[in-house]
Amino acid sequence: MRSTTPFRRAAGIVASAGLLAGGLLALSSPAQAAGPEFTIGGPAETALHPYPATGSPQKASLDVTVTNPSEDEENGAFQDEYTVRFDFGKLAGVADVSFDQEGSLDCERTGTTAVCHDYGIWPGLSSLARLQVSAAQGSKDGDSGTIEVTAEAEGATFRPFTAHVSIGGPDLSMKRLPLKTKLKPGDSQPVPITFTNNGTRAAQGVLLTLRNTRGLEFTERYQNCEYSEEDLGMGSPGAWSTALCTFPGSYEPGVTYTLEVPPTLRATERAFYDTFLYRINEDGTDARAALRSGARFSPGKGAKLALRQAPAVRSADLDPADNQQDADFQTTNTADFAAYGDQAEGEPGDTVDVTLGFRNKGPAWIGYLRSGEDVATVDFTVPHGSYVVSKPDICRGVTATGEYRENQEKAPRYFCSTPMSVLEDADFALPFRLKLVSADPGSNGAVVVRNTHLQAPALPFDPEPANNDAWVELNGEDGHATTGGSGSGGSTATGGSGDTGATTGSGASSSGTDGASGTSGTTGSGTTGSGSGDGPLASTGTGALAASGAALVALLAGGVLFTVSRRRATR
Repeated sequence: MRSTTPFRRAAGIVASAGLLAGGLLALSSPAQAAGPEFTIGGPAETALHPYPATGSPQKASLDVTVTNPSEDEENGAFQDEYTVRFDFGKLAGVADVSFDQEGSLDCERTGTTAVCHDYGIWPGLSSLARLQVSAAQGSKDGDSGTIEVTAEAEGATFRPFTAHVSIGGPDLSMKRLPLKTKLKPGDSQPVPITFTNNGTRAAQGVLLTLRNTRGLEFTERYQNCEYSEEDLGMGSPGAWSTALCTFPGSYEPGVTYTLEVPPTLRATERAFYDTFLYRINEDGTDARAALRSGARFSPGKGAKLALRQAPAVRSADLDPADNQQDADFQTTNTADFAAYGDQAEGEPGDTVDVTLGFRNKGPAWIGYLRSGEDVATVDFTVPHGSYVVSKPDICRGVTATGEYRENQEKAPRYFCSTPMSVLEDADFALPFRLKLVSADPGSNGAVVVRNTHLQAPALPFDPEPANNDAWVELNGEDGHATTGGSGSGGSTATGGSGDTGATTGSGASSSGTDGASGTSGTTGSGTTGSGSGDGPLASTGTGALAASGAALVALLAGGVLFTVSRRRATR
């Protein structure tokens, strides 16, 4: 067989989801090498459904990956040709293997071996090949074998990989719970976790994962569970809480198990958009390490959480796709984002530092973790007679009217977007350094915290739009207010040092021409809607929650986390 499908493609979602969905990532021991060293990997164990009495056998995907450890995204790529060899000989009579033509490199197969060639390995994790594996006719429950993968290239070393494949095994399937998802702060409900082993063998111990976002909490911490409140790369620190609960014993095929006393899940006073994930795995050191994902865990000190039966050789899960369920919650609540600016003084030629941004005065935290959308944008118009010489990396310069600007130097206006979550007590501070061209007294630049959509600036969860705007003032005479609270949601602002035009509280501005110092513009109508007319769940937030975002894909696949890039063309 020869596949001509191009090979190299980023495997961030596919491979990271597969680490738990298909078993656990197996890496070989390191070898000494003078040149670059790459690691071949994939799921350590893959379990197959037995060959059926009628019909075709069920196939499982086995993704083989390669890791380039270089952290240099621009110059860390391996630029030479390399060869990968697959040996399927030890699977004879156990399983049949083929290359998925949509996800494999250029391979030539002869009997039980295949030789594949490609060029270049980018930093990070990439896919080598996607194999389709199914039980061979005549195989029996308990049969097993291995796939051996090696690679070579001039001036480089590859750590080999062995994939274990077996017939039959446990198949833990989590039952979806009928949870109440429309909540108000203080609401609580039991979580009667229930799962079934639909496989051909017993699971030797199970590991229950309970993961909830910041607005939810369990009312007790159990002694056979360990807990973490690490962010693990998703949104703001503290956005997620995770419990890993162990249950020793043998969990037999065809039997359903449930918690003797269901834990209680409560919506806290900071709840707004929240998610709860619950997952079951066969227990083991590798499974725990993968689910911990490097976070720090501490044991609980409460009662013991126990399982009971409802109306024995270790193996991988036959169908890991049904091990986990999740639920999204909407809690009636609000979050008050209050903008603030700063004041500075100086002479022409001086540089001055100002800090602007907003504070979340609560009570709710806001997290769009399902969709990965940013929560809000800080819209800053540079004061007349100055220009920006230093800014946060998350801020980008735009024209006075908010359009795309290629040249980022001396932009008249900047958009700075938050991450996908903002905690209930967050201070989103943005340090800027300005160069003074003139020393005009009382030169002001507007600071507006708004929705990420420029055309719809109202924050749907914010009950106090009057404090969404503030000012940065240079050489002020009368101490112009630099914090939000004008009552109109928008005020007069002077043009920036580049394109002219005044920014209003609503994010609109009058058009102008490029200039060295800019001219004063006129006010607009300002921001109006508070987002409270139809309740705090109206407008864009609900859509963000409902979207099937990439930011949560890995969690739903088994708890392996990754970071996604999410930027729109116009904010």
